[in-house]
Amino acid sequence: MESSVRHRLLLASAALLFSTGGAALKAATLTGWQVAGFRSLVAAVVLLAVLPGTRRGWNWRMAPVVLAYAATLVLFALANRLTTSANAIFLQATAPIYVLLLGPLILKERVHRDDIVFILCMGAGLGLFATGHDRAVATAPNPPLGNVLALGSGVAYAAMLTGLRWLSRQKQGDLALATVAEGNLAAFLIALPMALPVTHISAADAAVVLYLGAAQIGLAYWCLTRGISGVPAFEATTILQLEPAMNPVWTWLFHAERPNTWALAGGVVIVAATVVNTWVKSRRTAAKPLASA
Repeated sequence: MESSVRHRLLLASAALLFSTGGAALKAATLTGWQVAGFRSLVAAVVLLAVLPGTRRGWNWRMAPVVLAYAATLVLFALANRLTTSANAIFLQATAPIYVLLLGPLILKERVHRDDIVFILCMGAGLGLFATGHDRAVATAPNPPLGNVLALGSGVAYAAMLTGLRWLSRQKQGDLALATVAEGNLAAFLIALPMALPVTHISAADAAVVLYLGAAQIGLAYWCLTRGISGVPAFEATTILQLEPAMNPVWTWLFHAERPNTWALAGGVVIVAATVVNTWVKSRRTAAKPLASA
């Protein structure tokens, strides 16, 4: 029982740490490219140092998957600097739509009837985003561009997830951790040309970058890898929904940033659809042995 509680607390801690990314990204006075690049450099160093799995299994087949994850990191960081944290996290959370669309093309997976319902629900959530209109404010100076980048982050994340499944089918083993470490290194290298020159960095900026890399990514993945093995898949997915739920809350508390009502409604639809879809798939998976008996 104590072990079960510990695993759930670790998962919740990972989700809460991930959720602080929006508020922390907005706290630095560095450019979006600088925060994205230096955060990933710190994260890569921490991950490689504390998680042995990040140092195993590197091979050339991982390159497209690594680049997809690097794009996820950079686009999400840039989006957070241009639009509200709520928009950035909720629009990135549309990744399952693109996974379903990529599945038949890359993985030859069949789309089920309930998958169509899920896509329609996610589309409704996106429609609510389109209905609202965000005013440009200090913490979100260019919402339209930021929203596009956040959607791009969701597409890139979906490509990474699909790529990991493809690698597992090629008997390449579990390369998720190695992909996270390599992806952060690649994100640093991608952002570096746009991040230079660094004319000034304050102690507060350095603290934000160190927190983002060491805690918001590094410590969060440490908690995730230790917690997820002891929690059923559906429950783990549900606990991790703390990230999109809490992300706008931290930004509101620290930056007084208020997303529009339509965006919040769209986010609720997207998160709810993800939880319900995961529950349906877990039930379908659990029923398979009974159906074949």
